[in-house]
Amino acid sequence: MKKVLIASLNPVKLNAVKQGFALLFPEMECSFEVLAAPSGVADQPMSDEETYRGALNRVNHLSKQSEADYWVAIEGGMQEKDDEFEVFAWVIAKSKEGKLGKGRSSTFFLPPAVTKLIREGKELAHAADIVFNESGSGYKQGTVGILTNNVIDRTKYYVDPVILALVRFKNPDLYGD
Repeated sequence: MKKVLIASLNPVKLNAVKQGFALLFPEMECSFEVLAAPSGVADQPMSDEETYRGALNRVNHLSKQSEADYWVAIEGGMQEKDDEFEVFAWVIAKSKEGKLGKGRSSTFFLPPAVTKLIREGKELAHAADIVFNESGSGYKQGTVGILTNNVIDRTKYYVDPVILALVRFKNPDLYGD
């Protein structure tokens, strides 16, 4: 049984990691645990680099605190592009051997009403809750779920980058591991 620790208490991120492992490693039995881990970046990362760094900091912190076979961190962020905000997430997985796997989500752009609130200092989840009259969307369908009518909810949005972060561990010989 492989132990996987997820650097978040958010059930959306736990479910995305579980689904990613199940899809890429259907033969592997895993136990999953969640633990909070500091990102060392702003609560709302505002660049690709800051978002990546937040995920890396979380996974490294977790790997120093608790024993596991894998540690996984998902960090959502955004960056400004042509006066709009592009939203994405970084996923970093770390093996007990210290190898890093990395994956980035697809992106989408926020509507102007949400962008306005973010420019006023609100985090994405809070801004989306206000604009769409939701509560706790960051722990449920997320902004992506609201905007796509749940065709892509927040869990589904994170599953693909989780799988991409695990590619290195599925194909260790190709990575010289």
